Amino acid sequence: MSAPLNGTGVGVNASLESLPAEDAAGGVDDLISVVIVNFNAGDYLVAAVESVLSQAEVATEVIVVDNASSDDSLASLRGGVPANKVRVIELDDNYGFAHACNAGITVSRGTSVLLLNPDCRMHAGSLALLKWMVQERPDVGMTGPLIVNPDGSEQRGCRRDIPNPWQIFCVAFGLHRLMPDHPRFRDYAYDAAVLPDRPSEVPAISGACMLVRRAAIDAVGHLDSGYFLHFEDLDWCLRFQSAGFKILFVPGAVVEHTQGVCSRTRPIRVEAHKHRSLVRFLRKNFTAYYPSSFMAVVSALVLARFASVSVRMFVRGRTARRGAWERLMRGPRTPGVKR
Repeated sequence: MSAPLNGTGVGVNASLESLPAEDAAGGVDDLISVVIVNFNAGDYLVAAVESVLSQAEVATEVIVVDNASSDDSLASLRGGVPANKVRVIELDDNYGFAHACNAGITVSRGTSVLLLNPDCRMHAGSLALLKWMVQERPDVGMTGPLIVNPDGSEQRGCRRDIPNPWQIFCVAFGLHRLMPDHPRFRDYAYDAAVLPDRPSEVPAISGACMLVRRAAIDAVGHLDSGYFLHFEDLDWCLRFQSAGFKILFVPGAVVEHTQGVCSRTRPIRVEAHKHRSLVRFLRKNFTAYYPSSFMAVVSALVLARFASVSVRMFVRGRTARRGAWERLMRGPRTPGVKR
């Protein structure tokens, strides 16, 4: 491993441009640092960076932290974006999403930090609106946009509760579908609820796109790098709440997110990290509030779900590969000849 950076164990191999990484309290006035963690995002990375640079009404610095990608995403970035517009930190291995985010936050200089997935595209004016809400509300620690799917529908999880063991239990047995409006049985995602017409306080937003106040990061601390992938954002939201900071969902700011781009080559491994992180999240934050027997039941349900999801993915993968092989063996179809 390369020499650690600020105690995080980050190995920095190269960059597009050597920018000064100021460590002044509060950061550079009126600057937003945009941290994008990349892992094999392909051309989506360039699109994400360009969508940030198009937010011309906001002063930004763009920091791409690469988790040891094996594709040509960085080559595409270097070929498509001027070197003075983005800084690249290449890690010598993939230490996880939270670890890479922390590497970018550590060298950032802005008074606020935007965490943005490489498969996201910001709509015009979205960053300015998120920034304005942070500036107008000193009690707000982070803001999140309306995240939409490529078809324009609201993406599940961009506004939500902090899931607790009881909610996980209810979702596992489908109780949230039987009583969707009951406060004790409802789902933890809000995407089925009416979209508010103005910014509103929520328990949590999505780590795919969140703008975080520098002073709040200094007070709460960085993301917990013990999470390799998933649930580090909810853990952070919970810590922000515990420190007294508000979290705002801003529906006027819109970001399109194409889910699964970085995980498409290793879907089962990603599911393993997701379910392992969920168990870690529940044990870390709720062990003191629930009986150990119930926590064990919930953990078993999470692991059972992972087994079920993995089997379905494996079967679908084998079916797809078998279908492709059979088409190859059949060869090209001859017009007018039945098979």
